[in-house]
Amino acid sequence: MAVRVVQLGSPRTSGEGLRIGTVRRPPRGVPKGEYASRNYYDVWLPNLAPSEELLKVARSAKDETAWRSFVKRYRSEMSRPENSRILDLLAALSHQVNFSVGCYCHDEQRCHRSVLRQLLAERDAVLT
Repeated sequence: MAVRVVQLGSPRTSGEGLRIGTVRRPPRGVPKGEYASRNYYDVWLPNLAPSEELLKVARSAKDETAWRSFVKRYRSEMSRPENSRILDLLAALSHQVNFSVGCYCHDEQRCHRSVLRQLLAERDAVLT
């Protein structure tokens, strides 16, 4: 059993399980009833997405210093009790079932999901 970190909208892999969207907004122009069939997500969990303000910081991060600033602030948002409990839950579930979490960004290294991967690993989640 494991959690996989994915790009939303990408083809699903065999055994991926439930796909959780950790994004602030649903996909544009896609009817709600088609989110899953178009490989976006089965369940929306915006709590694990960066705040709107922080999303702007991430998008404007042109160098490593700016990116590290984003990472620090995102980690701070995820340390809030309501978000930390969700991360703990997902880490525990990764030992029992297969599921995936994801975002729309093409480059995981410049996306909050790279930090999300680290946060889950720090909680001993099983990752693929």
